[in-house]
Amino acid sequence: MENQVIRERLSALRTQMKSAGIDYYMIPSGDFHNSEYAAEYFHTRAWFSGFTGSSGTLVLSQNWAGLWTDGRYFIQAERQLEGTGIDLFRMREKDVPTIKAYLAEHMSERQVLGFDGRVVSTQFGEELKEALSRKEIKLRYDQDLAGKVWTDRPALPCHPIYVLDDALCGKSFAEKLSDIRKVMAESKARAHLLCKLDDIAWLTNLRGNDVECNPVFLSYLFITEKNCYLFVQFDELTDEVRHYAQESGITLVEYSRILSWIDEFSFDGATLVDKNNINYAVYRTLKASAQENSAGVREDRNPTELMKAVKNETELKNIREVYLKDSAALTRFICWMKTNAGKEDMDEYGVQKRLDGMRAALPGFIELSFTTISAYGPNAAMMHYSASPETSAPIRAEGFYLVDSGGTYYGGTTDVTRTIAMGPLTQEQKKDYTLTAIAMLHLADTVFIKGCTGRNVDIMAREPMWRNHMDYKCGTGHGIGYMLNVHEGPHNISYHKAETAAQAARETALMPGMIVSDEPGVYKAGQYGIRIENILEVMEDIETADGIFYKFGHLTYVPLDPDAMDVTWMTPSDIEAYNAYQSEVCKRLTPLMQNDEERAWLASQTRAL
Repeated sequence: MENQVIRERLSALRTQMKSAGIDYYMIPSGDFHNSEYAAEYFHTRAWFSGFTGSSGTLVLSQNWAGLWTDGRYFIQAERQLEGTGIDLFRMREKDVPTIKAYLAEHMSERQVLGFDGRVVSTQFGEELKEALSRKEIKLRYDQDLAGKVWTDRPALPCHPIYVLDDALCGKSFAEKLSDIRKVMAESKARAHLLCKLDDIAWLTNLRGNDVECNPVFLSYLFITEKNCYLFVQFDELTDEVRHYAQESGITLVEYSRILSWIDEFSFDGATLVDKNNINYAVYRTLKASAQENSAGVREDRNPTELMKAVKNETELKNIREVYLKDSAALTRFICWMKTNAGKEDMDEYGVQKRLDGMRAALPGFIELSFTTISAYGPNAAMMHYSASPETSAPIRAEGFYLVDSGGTYYGGTTDVTRTIAMGPLTQEQKKDYTLTAIAMLHLADTVFIKGCTGRNVDIMAREPMWRNHMDYKCGTGHGIGYMLNVHEGPHNISYHKAETAAQAARETALMPGMIVSDEPGVYKAGQYGIRIENILEVMEDIETADGIFYKFGHLTYVPLDPDAMDVTWMTPSDIEAYNAYQSEVCKRLTPLMQNDEERAWLASQTRAL
């Protein structure tokens, strides 16, 4: 059946393209700052395609349209694109071209590719420019055609900014700014432009609510050797923030002025920018203005990324406490689920709201760190499934239920996934669960030498899967912010090879103080999904004549499900690791259970194999 609404929207967009002299038009998913969870104002790709996943890019011409997305969303995208006339391109699958490769092959010489440069990263914009230069294809990066078709587009998000206490952050803004200026001096840069929202929030010790589930605010930050300019929406400023800015030596500038301000600024020396974390429109404006002033643009990584990723002692202390109380809340929820399976009516959305409410009742709760994934049966095979009152599936006393959830608190941001046996399981389901649990524990128990990246250790999680000729499409782990974004770089855990030299250069070694997720899984379309996710802290282990060694420590203490384990797929060391983890969970969580029934259930759930 045709999706007439989407087809009409694409037709209207094609009319605008023709009027603007644009042959191909590209709509990515992000906002002006490449945020993962863009506000409704930026849901342009979803509005024009019908695909609501958080990651994807729509490209269209007058007679064709295609959407690129990654393995997390293949099943969802296939369903939502049905009847739209949009072809699905499964990224990283065999014989599937990248956007650059497709455009380079199908666009004709001297044609025009249009896009809104504010929602495209500089790195990708430059790669497009290079890939299409042979055909002399022109890039029009000043084209926001969506607003001309999407007439009832929501307004930009605008919420009050608030100040964090320095004692909660472990370092003051002044101390962090001093560290940044030292890096600027080493790089021989006289200025530094920051566009990444979580970097700006971390550096300034300010937080906001402009991005769903991320406590950040729309902003840019321009640092010189003596001055600091913060671009924000003035309607978001409270008296407290204005006073804080004045005391901290921050000059406030209206957010919408960024392009004109850069164009008018008198540059004196090179400006440090990160091409991966600055949008194409701002970058091109900065470069043109700097050249007019005989100044340069120095391209390197945001120094804030690594500083932010390596948590200080205050942050780590608070994170450990937050993860323990968060783990207890999820464990109590699992206790209720398993105890009442088959006795009470349950559905995905209803139990999701129950868990969300349990988190909201915890001391220091700010907001969810992402929309809870509450998925039963086949729905759990979609990695980023979202239940709603209209589509919520009933949960029966059999098979698997998967819940991926987390919260942001004063003191940390959490992320945890558990798959729960709601009743009888097949032997295949038990095998897949057991292998997933083993994979998680394998990585968590890994000792590795200083200098290893996430790509070096990823095999520790995948080896139990690979040994059984299985794999999962996504990465194994990501960094997590401190009262910030649930997904944070620059480190991760994934074996996927960098696609470009620039990406390879950004590969970051794991260091003590970093925290990272450990989340292998099994996803069988139309049947079930399994994911088990713990958050790990990178810690020092020992130094020998052969080098300095690191290890992981658990931050998540939520029981694994003994009803889903099959010891025939485990080695003696696997059983030992499982029992050790379950014993530690019982020890740490027993004092946090609220009654004898919960304590008795926890003891049974963490019983040794």
